[in-house]
Amino acid sequence: MSEQVNVVIISDSVGETGFKLMQAASAQFPNTDFTFNRYPFITTMQKLQAVLTENQHQDNLLIAHTLLSKELNDEVFRFGRANKVKTIDLITDAINVIGKLTNEKPSGESGAIHHLTQKYFDRISAMEFAVMYDDGKDPKGFLKADVVLLGVLRTSKTPLSLFLANKNLKVANLPLVPQAHIPDEIFKINPTQIIGLTNDPAVLNRIRRERMKAYGLNPDTSYSNMNEINAELKFAQELYDKLGCYVINVANRSIEETAALIMAHLGIDDFKQQL
Repeated sequence: MSEQVNVVIISDSVGETGFKLMQAASAQFPNTDFTFNRYPFITTMQKLQAVLTENQHQDNLLIAHTLLSKELNDEVFRFGRANKVKTIDLITDAINVIGKLTNEKPSGESGAIHHLTQKYFDRISAMEFAVMYDDGKDPKGFLKADVVLLGVLRTSKTPLSLFLANKNLKVANLPLVPQAHIPDEIFKINPTQIIGLTNDPAVLNRIRRERMKAYGLNPDTSYSNMNEINAELKFAQELYDKLGCYVINVANRSIEETAALIMAHLGIDDFKQQL
């Protein structure tokens, strides 16, 4: 096991860009223990120096920043050189290259990516929609949705709904239970908009048992019984076959991976969706 690396992310905006970049990079080193500390809205020399002083004596310190101010940028570089600390400027090189390519002068505006555009308000609306029509609360939502997620309990329907809502998609979901009534609205939807979620029985059994343990309850109930799980999955698959919908096995898949498969199936460009 490598020593722990302490990553400090400094930004003149919310710091999400730097945080995600450093997370993605650190994921390539699974044997190293990383800690992340984010410092957003660092817009003055006084604030920056306070952050640098606070972290000056950390071992294995790495400072990553997305600061547009040359003065602040230079201060981080000076601090790193004086204290033998590694620093990474995550944005200046990209801005300079794009500026040369476009012959356009950068605006220098912090947080420009977070402008309150119509897409932003659409995203908020989609999030509200996902909450309103979670777990089949109102069948009318199925006819209004961009995507309808079907699946037995613990197939990530709710987190997937919220993740896709953050991509500006209106998502409704319905838990599937054998012998339960399937709303008529489900059969009125274009099958391409329906996503059937399934799972491996053993994986589902483990998830459900851990869920019960987390609540301090007996993990050995009908909820986690393998015969019951197999019956639920069979019921779900028969419905998917009847609907002719796209089916995804979520076993050992992250929410992001499953969402990417759904968007690809729908022919939606994730990048354009968020612009």
